[in-house]
Amino acid sequence: MTGGVTSQEAIQAVRRAVEASVADLPAHVGVLVAVSGGADSLALARGAAALDRPVFVGIIDHRLQEGSAAVAETAARECERMGIEMVLVEEVTVGLQGVGPEAAAREARRTALEAMADRLDARAILLGHTRDDQAETVLLRLGRGSGARSLAAMAPIAGRWRRPLLDTPRDVVRASVADIAVWEDPHNADSAYTRARVRHVALPALVEALGPDVVTGLARSARLLRDDADALDDIAARATPGVTGSDGALDAQGLLELPRAVRTRVIKAAIMAAGAPGSAVTSAHVDRIEALVSDWRGQGPVDLPGGLVGERRYGRLMVLRAPPVADRRRDNREE
Repeated sequence: MTGGVTSQEAIQAVRRAVEASVADLPAHVGVLVAVSGGADSLALARGAAALDRPVFVGIIDHRLQEGSAAVAETAARECERMGIEMVLVEEVTVGLQGVGPEAAAREARRTALEAMADRLDARAILLGHTRDDQAETVLLRLGRGSGARSLAAMAPIAGRWRRPLLDTPRDVVRASVADIAVWEDPHNADSAYTRARVRHVALPALVEALGPDVVTGLARSARLLRDDADALDDIAARATPGVTGSDGALDAQGLLELPRAVRTRVIKAAIMAAGAPGSAVTSAHVDRIEALVSDWRGQGPVDLPGGLVGERRYGRLMVLRAPPVADRRRDNREE
């Protein structure tokens, strides 16, 4: 018995969570389970193996750690023992230019899994994140001073990506594979990684100070904030046509009349629509553009990711391709 439940009780809990997560999909539609060899992903695979639908497993070997091929091979064998017939192992090359190793590996993994799902005609890709992972993510983002959308953390469904175990405690998930030799990623215990410090130091300290319900509370906060963020995004989408001119420029006065939470969303959407890479657009970028509306003092253009600038001209807010530095003109006169 682990975490107050027996292994069989844990297996059933995981199976119910997986079944509920894909209940909206037609029975003939296949799903792809992303497996790393760790306890959470193997628990997910075991839960998915009981589904009455086509189930595939995708194992991505990043080749970033010694022995990664053996880990992938062992995970594949375990999934085959569960009765999953289609288990694919794929090696990827992780490009490390310009981003950290974790982000680069994540992007390479997602790209490979999406391509695999396309080949298999799998409607959903299942990921093994647990309730504890969600709580850790909320803490990480709180430390960065994030807004509601970021604090909403991981969504249970995001396009074809699904996280069936997001409301399931980690100890229950791990109890469901107590009879399987699982791989323990050394990075999960390496204090050089921020998430490892949150997992082994920060979150346990909160649990000791506030009680075990803090994990559930953080995950619940993420769910509530997601509802709020979805509502604000919807309001912003409906408000956008009312402040957008035929040339795509935004009316500064119209923006000023919107609540700030809505105004900043309209502005961010305009930045993204102009071609800025989403991962590079920060709250600081949005705040500087928003100041051209709420604190207008004749400021010059604001540099944005993707070779763009945001500027205010004659009462209109525009996001444009940045001209060569030598040709820039800072004419910010209002009519």
